[in-house]
Amino acid sequence: MAVDYTVIVAYLAGMLAMGWWGMRRAKSKSEFLVAGRRLGPWMYSGTMAAIVLGGASTIGGVGLGYQYGLSGAWMVFTIGLGLLALSVFFSARIARLKVYTVSEMLDLRYGGRAGVISGVVMWAYTLMLAVTSTIAYATIFDVLFDMNRTLAIILGGSIVVAYSTLGGMWSITLTDMVQFVVKTIGVLLLLLPIAVVKAGGFGEMRAKLPTEYFDPLGIGGETIFTYVLIYTFGMLIGQDIWQRVFTARSDKVARYGGTVAGTYCLVYAIAGAVIGTAAKVMYPKLPSADAAFATIVKDELPMGVRGLVLAAALAAVMSTSSGALIACATVANNDIWSRLRGAGAPESEGHDEVKGNRAFILIMGVAVIVIAIALNDVVEALTVAYNLLVGGLLVPILGGLLWRRGTAPGALAAVAAGGLSVIGLMWGYGILATEPVYYGLLTSLAVYVVVSLATRPTDAAVLAAWRERLAGRDATEPQAPAAV
Repeated sequence: MAVDYTVIVAYLAGMLAMGWWGMRRAKSKSEFLVAGRRLGPWMYSGTMAAIVLGGASTIGGVGLGYQYGLSGAWMVFTIGLGLLALSVFFSARIARLKVYTVSEMLDLRYGGRAGVISGVVMWAYTLMLAVTSTIAYATIFDVLFDMNRTLAIILGGSIVVAYSTLGGMWSITLTDMVQFVVKTIGVLLLLLPIAVVKAGGFGEMRAKLPTEYFDPLGIGGETIFTYVLIYTFGMLIGQDIWQRVFTARSDKVARYGGTVAGTYCLVYAIAGAVIGTAAKVMYPKLPSADAAFATIVKDELPMGVRGLVLAAALAAVMSTSSGALIACATVANNDIWSRLRGAGAPESEGHDEVKGNRAFILIMGVAVIVIAIALNDVVEALTVAYNLLVGGLLVPILGGLLWRRGTAPGALAAVAAGGLSVIGLMWGYGILATEPVYYGLLTSLAVYVVVSLATRPTDAAVLAAWRERLAGRDATEPQAPAAV
């Protein structure tokens, strides 16, 4: 394992070095939170793909392939579909708004009265997303070093917190680009073909497994529909995803770069399912489907290659974890704390503002590590987060982008009704039930439409300012040189 250890240690050291380098570039709020809004198509595509394909997409995607066969690709596939929909239909408008958070967009659209409530919902979602990503370090470091769970979470989490705190979005962007390359080589170019060959090829896999393992819909129509509701729609409105859209240097980069990233996600989804199916042939009686990835890596790959593939899994976890962490800190500082303390006019984009955002990343990072150590059920935590996000915020966000008649009272009522409905229904049906997000979403939609129609239309001046921002004619930040 000495070669594998060397690969992993070199990778982790590289992440910290990029955090230090990013610190030298992040001299303003814009540079720290959204990389100066100047990423070009290649860097934008790579970092966007890196953030959406995390530990759940890699370790969990292989596990679903082990359990259901090729139809296990649907969870990650719906993530790719959501990113494609966001990129094609909404990303250009989002990028032109020149904001930092989803709640700022809601304030612009509805007149400045939706921020704190929507911010709290978005903060809860990004916090739990960061927590569940951080817990995944325990699985990877256990395979690598036979490490205690708590120590593994502290080690992995501390590295992410360190480079994220140092350089903000610039550090995260640079590390995500490396992580994208490592994932592509480790999972697509190495693990996928090796797993298929070790399983005897597709012919042998078909001969040894039930036919439903090769049915594209074998996982079940209801499950696929639930994935679409939670993950496809979740991709449309998550702060962690929008904050990456804000980094694009133009609306064209956001649209086309995101389309490339979404297509990559579809390929990654199929690859994970195929690897899991191959693992089922080789290890038909694993105690847990989620152990398939670690088992096939540990037992079937040669040294050096094994280290690179484990680095790929680590990269997947780190990219999602760091993206969720900076999103959580941005929302906590800009949408909740600054409003609760009564901040009025925007502060100057100086070094003090960078210090404030850096402090929030550190605070949120420590909180994430502590919660990850204390929490056991990752699936339930992530389900609660996505249910609240989709049930509470999907309707007012998409309604604001698509329906002129939507009003601030309608948006606030939709957030409250959808969020409370989801919480109440999870209490009644169970956290993992599908009904809470279905009915919560319908409740939010009905309340949004009824209250909006029953209240006065949004002020014409607010709508006019909104249209100007959507058209990109109110850019409040100076343009910086482009990045690749």
